[in-house]
Amino acid sequence: MRTPRRGAGPAGLRDRRGVRPIISQGAMLYALYRGLTDLADPLVPLLLDRRQAAGKEDPARRGERLGRPGLGRPPGRLVWVHGASVGEALSAQALIRRLLERDPDGHVLLTTGTVTSAVLMADRLPPRAVHQFVPVDRMAYVRRFLDHWRPDLVLWIESEIWPNLLTEIGRRGIPAAMINARMSDRSFRRWRRAPGTVGRLLRVFGLVLPWDDGEAAKLAALGAPRIGPSGNLKFSSEPPSGDPSALDALRAAVGDRPLWLAASTHDGEEAVCAEAHRALADALPGLLTVVVPRHPARGEAIAGAVRAAGLALVRRSAGALPGAGTPVYLADTMGEMGVFLRLAPIVFVGGSLVPHGGHNPIEAAQLGSAILYGPHMTNFPEIARELEAAGGALRIGNAAALPGALTRLLGDPAERRRMIEAAAAVARRNAGMIEQVLAALEPLLPAAGRGRAA
Repeated sequence: MRTPRRGAGPAGLRDRRGVRPIISQGAMLYALYRGLTDLADPLVPLLLDRRQAAGKEDPARRGERLGRPGLGRPPGRLVWVHGASVGEALSAQALIRRLLERDPDGHVLLTTGTVTSAVLMADRLPPRAVHQFVPVDRMAYVRRFLDHWRPDLVLWIESEIWPNLLTEIGRRGIPAAMINARMSDRSFRRWRRAPGTVGRLLRVFGLVLPWDDGEAAKLAALGAPRIGPSGNLKFSSEPPSGDPSALDALRAAVGDRPLWLAASTHDGEEAVCAEAHRALADALPGLLTVVVPRHPARGEAIAGAVRAAGLALVRRSAGALPGAGTPVYLADTMGEMGVFLRLAPIVFVGGSLVPHGGHNPIEAAQLGSAILYGPHMTNFPEIARELEAAGGALRIGNAAALPGALTRLLGDPAERRRMIEAAAAVARRNAGMIEQVLAALEPLLPAAGRGRAA
């Protein structure tokens, strides 16, 4: 057989001998993934059963995970916004409201994959916006989902990559953009080993807006075709709401006691918070430590860890308020972070003493708290750097440093006020990020849905 002449044919489709492979590496890997997910159909109910038993699926809405809609498609133009979980859904709130203001007849579909985010969105989505669970990434479910919703524009928050879902979006020619685009170092190293596959998927997005220049460089190296200006939409997130009557009741119960909040804590951090309380209790009579775990379903385990440290506690899930002698108040309920951020003058941001990557500190900055966090803030590196540079947040190196940081802020109201004001200034300065995102999206918006059935 005659070897094709060197240089002929599409670039990147020849091996070292100049022979064109029948199929590219990216297409081969995707074909393997597609085949495996097709064959996995009998296993999906077992997976969902296991997740449901762990409280990670809503049994009443299980059909949505199989692409069976729980709601009818609204008339007119529909923008589909997808985010993995709570953080992404919250960061999309300002964007959703602005899209609906721009198109008075339009609607927004928000999808996420977690029960916690679904519960929060039930109270936070504005009129003409609805929530559904994202389907499991099997092509039959994906097509069923897209056939029903027929989105006119897709906006992906951050960088959750589902190959079947993205492939079908691209095949249907639906305009798409990735916003707040980021990729962990671990995911970046993994995708670098399959450049054809990830490049093929990233090309579905006509525009990628990274949240900082470092993410822009990683996404460009993976083959993102058009990278726009960087900036973090989470700066434009609206602060979480808080029930005024619940806040008034808590303030009455707490009185003038010294108080600090451990927000969005993860396994292992509650025990650290309990030890910090024990270290401070003698010097700060009446100290109240409030713990709001990231996952309230862990309430019983957290209560055990606090009691093991020799501290009594009351649980909000039982309907209790902190008494005059309560050392620890466990707020193991959903959707009340806004209440506790308004209550506490000092907030420790959880997920940062363990290698989880930390949670969004901007909400605390918006609502008037001095901010502490641990060394692991890799989920919010730019926000953390800007807050620290302005003197609006204090990073501690390890768990042992937490009592000292709390002593400093609880004992020095002037220093606490300086931090609160500096953090608020950072939040205000960056609140206009939503305008930059909308300006970058503007070329996609007029054409979205043009000529498509409503």
